[in-house]
Amino acid sequence: MPVYRFQHHVARMPIFILALALVSACAAPDPGAVTRDGIYDPNEAKNRKVHAFNLGLDKAILRPAGRGYSNAVPDGIEDSIGNFATNLAQPSVIVNSVLQGDLRGAGLSTVRFLTNTVLGFGGFVDAATEFKVPQHDTDFGETLYVWGAGEGPYVELPVVGPATRRDAVGRVVDLFTNPLSYRLPTPESYYATGAKLASRLGDRGRYSDTVDSILYESADSYAQARLIYLQNRRFELGSSAGADSADPYSDDPYSDIYEDPYAQ
Repeated sequence: MPVYRFQHHVARMPIFILALALVSACAAPDPGAVTRDGIYDPNEAKNRKVHAFNLGLDKAILRPAGRGYSNAVPDGIEDSIGNFATNLAQPSVIVNSVLQGDLRGAGLSTVRFLTNTVLGFGGFVDAATEFKVPQHDTDFGETLYVWGAGEGPYVELPVVGPATRRDAVGRVVDLFTNPLSYRLPTPESYYATGAKLASRLGDRGRYSDTVDSILYESADSYAQARLIYLQNRRFELGSSAGADSADPYSDDPYSDIYEDPYAQ
């Protein structure tokens, strides 16, 4: 990409990020609409329609493709592709760590990226772990959380799946936070996307039994996926039991996230 195009994108990013951050920050839940599980889902009817679409897509394409991929590709190669995808995502992790004021996290991600790129054959080998450099991961959804943006309502996105409004905004912004996407020429700039998609497909095949039990064996797959996503995400952010979603009722941050709330 020419230098002037890179500079143009960088110049627009702060305005774009600020606008999306403000949109996310405006998502304050109605306390009366928050359930005892700390779930705010005012658009459940629409979300369930998207969930039905995602379920059909998974059944027709993703599940068989994931199983086929996982059976055809040796575990070692799957791991290498996953390592490569993770390494190419590190510059975005560095950017978000800096935005969060997490200099330690930014430093760890920088060391991991340089170590795996130089000593790990471009990232196919996780050399940083061999040198005991801790893993560090974050995203713009967490950046918004650190900045004080509210979680907002639960949403299910087509193809992507469960999210909150804050995380949905974060996923859009993260498309622009990786400097490699501006610096690498075509087609190299698409390697990260391809590796990430392959890694996700491999995960769908590798963890097929667990995913299938949620999507196809629970009494209400929508409610089950929603509960698991929200509790896991809040745990990742250090916000167990929906503390930042204005949940005045939840008092059990250690409830079983795999329990089916509709089972009799």
